[in-house]
Amino acid sequence: MTVPLPPPNRIYLLRHAEAAWAEPGQRDFDRPLNEKGYGDAEIIADKAADKGYRPDLLISSTARRCRGTADAVHRAMGLALDIRYVDALYNATVDTYIEIVDAQDAASVMLVGHNPTMEQALEALIGHEAMVNALPAGFPTASLAVIDFAASVNAWRLTDFVVV
Repeated sequence: MTVPLPPPNRIYLLRHAEAAWAEPGQRDFDRPLNEKGYGDAEIIADKAADKGYRPDLLISSTARRCRGTADAVHRAMGLALDIRYVDALYNATVDTYIEIVDAQDAASVMLVGHNPTMEQALEALIGHEAMVNALPAGFPTASLAVIDFAASVNAWRLTDFVVV
């Protein structure tokens, strides 16, 4: 795996909000956000917007719970936000997440996706020690990692970690 170089200069990794348990016969892919998840998605989207964290491009998994989380971000950021839904983010490897980010020309990109891949992508970008220090309990649902490229050291750095 190759860690991307700019662009983008800023990467946002947003883990989807809490999902409902699957109903009998329901596919994992089709699980919606639960009541807490809907509220948390709105809260994290509003917190991001209040901090000025506005991506140029939002790329979301097509899984229903990710779409629900991305919709909250879209509402908070405004309808002008460029949003794309990508099937490949569901059940993807960390390499796929990194390749999707690396293929973008936008200055800032937000991925809305799943764990454990979100956590693995953050670790790939900032390193194991920095990730463990910043997230000792892991990457919670409805949490946003803000990662910036530090040209002075030619590396990605975690700028902020926003939680509900």
